[in-house]
Amino acid sequence: MRLIVMFDVPMDTSEQRRAYRRFRKALIGEGFLMMQYSNYVRVCVNKKAAQFVEKRITPLAPPGGKVQTMTVTEKQYQAMHYIVGEPSTDITNSSERTIVI
Repeated sequence: MRLIVMFDVPMDTSEQRRAYRRFRKALIGEGFLMMQYSNYVRVCVNKKAAQFVEKRITPLAPPGGKVQTMTVTEKQYQAMHYIVGEPSTDITNSSERTIVI
């Protein structure tokens, strides 16, 4: 299962930029990898683990803007189509395991 965090937060003031950086670093510290700018993804063993991680990052979200999460199965995640661009070479996906090279 994958937990995807998508966010669009204001960065007009230095305080808002600081909150954005803290949130981004917290996501990385929780094991998330950047899928696209402001889209981060993490592997979770099941739905309960995904909900646990979501509860951990909720208080870290910056005020204002939008922060959304979505859980998808490995099969759904691997069925993702690339309209423009190529899949990242840093992460190899298979139905068996996710391997970070």
